[in-house]
Amino acid sequence: MAKPKKPRFKVARRLGENVFNHPKALKRGIQSRRKQSEYGKQLLEKQKLKEYYGLMERQFRRYMREAFRSEENPGVVLIQKLERRLDNIVYRLGYGSTLRQSRQIVGHGHILVNGKRTDIPSFVLEPGDEVSLSERLKNKEMFRNNFQSIPLTLGYLEKDTEALTGRLVKMPEIEEIPINVDILSVVEFYSRG
Repeated sequence: MAKPKKPRFKVARRLGENVFNHPKALKRGIQSRRKQSEYGKQLLEKQKLKEYYGLMERQFRRYMREAFRSEENPGVVLIQKLERRLDNIVYRLGYGSTLRQSRQIVGHGHILVNGKRTDIPSFVLEPGDEVSLSERLKNKEMFRNNFQSIPLTLGYLEKDTEALTGRLVKMPEIEEIPINVDILSVVEFYSRG
């Protein structure tokens, strides 16, 4: 049975961060906080990162285990992998106006990766992979307008507004990724044991 979705605006206020990139998410203000322990700060950063990418705890732990097994910096590996998820790339390119909508577009099989239908939101793209809409959605005005009206400011992605395609051109650098999370705190939270 699927877990019910939490009210997004309440989550954003609790975290003190507009993790959903919605203009009204913090309209009512941030909940006040007492002085936090180091553990509390790490937990908050972990929760923010999970909400930015719309992940459940079990999925997030799997990504953390993979990051710790890597020879490279686990924080960098984690963020790069999360940022290259298909649902997130679809959102960053502007096919969907929210991450939830983008995940739904992918789940319904409306996205092609290198010309092949891909309906797995957690599919991780590699540099050079091309993302496009299915022919059925290319003709829908809403998706065309979303894609063409949202400017792309990320250096690791490029998009062709006429062909309605996008491409991951390189691995994302941490500084380029538009999230506000202390990655070191997240890594420390999971390295506790």
